[in-house]
Amino acid sequence: MRYLIGLLLSVGMMILLMPKFINYLKSRNINQVTSEYALQEFKEKEKTPIMGGLLFVVIPIIVYAIIYFKGLADRRLLFVLLSYVLYCSVGFIDDCLVISSRSNEGLSPVTRLVMEFGYALILFVLFKDVIPMQVTIPFLKISISLKWYFFIPFMLLLYMAEANAVNFTDGMDGLCAGVSFIGLVAFFILSLVCRQHSIALFIACILGGLLGYLKFNFKPAKIFMGDSGSLALGALFASLGIILDQTIALFFIGGVFVVEMSCVLIQQIAVRVFHKRVFSYTPIHYAYVLKGIPETKVVEGFYLVELIVAVIGLLIGLNAL
Repeated sequence: MRYLIGLLLSVGMMILLMPKFINYLKSRNINQVTSEYALQEFKEKEKTPIMGGLLFVVIPIIVYAIIYFKGLADRRLLFVLLSYVLYCSVGFIDDCLVISSRSNEGLSPVTRLVMEFGYALILFVLFKDVIPMQVTIPFLKISISLKWYFFIPFMLLLYMAEANAVNFTDGMDGLCAGVSFIGLVAFFILSLVCRQHSIALFIACILGGLLGYLKFNFKPAKIFMGDSGSLALGALFASLGIILDQTIALFFIGGVFVVEMSCVLIQQIAVRVFHKRVFSYTPIHYAYVLKGIPETKVVEGFYLVELIVAVIGLLIGLNAL
């Protein structure tokens, strides 16, 4: 019942507050800034407000504190919650720079990576007593313990990869939030099975926040999450994979994010080294639009793919327990 209350309360607060937040953003001209390389039909979204991700970061935390304040004493939950907030702050700074400059240039790649690495290191130092420094191999039921000097680079890489992979996926109405919702349902089930009830409740609150956000983000989107939301969601997936010892399952549960990032990396290497494109456009979801597939159909297709890989990841995760 508490999970259901958390989800519904988050949905209700999002639906109640989002219209006011959208009007505020419009009054301040806090709008999407598209790249000069963006497809023509996506340049039309220039006037859409951004930073909607702030609400589905803040509201679930408030809802959680209201219905289960003592759960905040759970250090495993605090690890997940602080990851969510810290990476949201990176995205928030990036969004503010984009808005103030009225260009698509926010934080420099180096500055952004330094902040992401720095936050991951801070998280390790603060919560190393509750982080399981191991990787469990599903089916074989083998847990490989990692010394801190191996685990830290592994953790830093995981945060950087997940945060930026989710960020690459944020490009179509309803795409990133919908895919994230499906993946988080899998982690909600895993956290229940692991008896991490504080974390399960927090995920339920975030699921409610994403549902409320999607009401305003489905095509035609009235608001975008911005990097404030996408980086926060990426860090959330990374922290859940780590704290639940489900990093192998995470690879599948976040399968759409993995594909999006892999395609971008392959394209970058091919262009820089061989001066040729492998894909017509990256992130890869845009390539399907170039083929004439409507945006809504592309999003629905990605939902289906994410549902399949999330179920596979869930089964793998359950086997590892």
